[in-house]
Amino acid sequence: MVSIIWLGLCYLLGSLPFGVLIATNFCRVDPREQGSQNIGATNVARLCGFRYGIVVLVLDLLKGFVPVWIAMQFSTSAVFISLTALAVIIGHMYSVFLYGKGGKGVATTVGVFLALSTVVTAWAVGICLAIVYLTGYVALGSLALVTAAPVLFLLTGNFGYILVSLIIMALVFWRHEENIHRVLTGQENTWRCRSSESVVS
Repeated sequence: MVSIIWLGLCYLLGSLPFGVLIATNFCRVDPREQGSQNIGATNVARLCGFRYGIVVLVLDLLKGFVPVWIAMQFSTSAVFISLTALAVIIGHMYSVFLYGKGGKGVATTVGVFLALSTVVTAWAVGICLAIVYLTGYVALGSLALVTAAPVLFLLTGNFGYILVSLIIMALVFWRHEENIHRVLTGQENTWRCRSSESVVS
């Protein structure tokens, strides 16, 4: 029962739409209706300014990091920790406060990975940034990040988190379905155009 309550709380924390809250309260704009229509930090920065985007980025990272870090202080069960991670990410992607809609989960995923392994996160983020720099596509960088994570967990001996990283990879790919289609058809904007889709949504 305690575990179910905990996972429910993690889902609710993940559901908090910081991008919407920051943009509507401080800038009087709804990121779901303007710009890329994403609730992530990039769209908020575009609509409200860089500092507001940074605030959203940090909050989305923290809501992935904090619950997983707390879970790891009280349990050594990879299953329990993995379920905590999934509850937060699913909350962000399918927020109860946004009627089942939400962001693409990349920033929250980075927060989760950071709690699980700083080494894996550093390498995954590095790969992400390299792909973004080389291709100009932020979405491809995001997909590279979550694709690299399971391999990196394997290489670093964090076998208990390989399954959850594969599930997260599948979720992030699913949420980036439109981006993938646009990349394949040559319609995806690049960060060099300053109008790319948010990697930290």
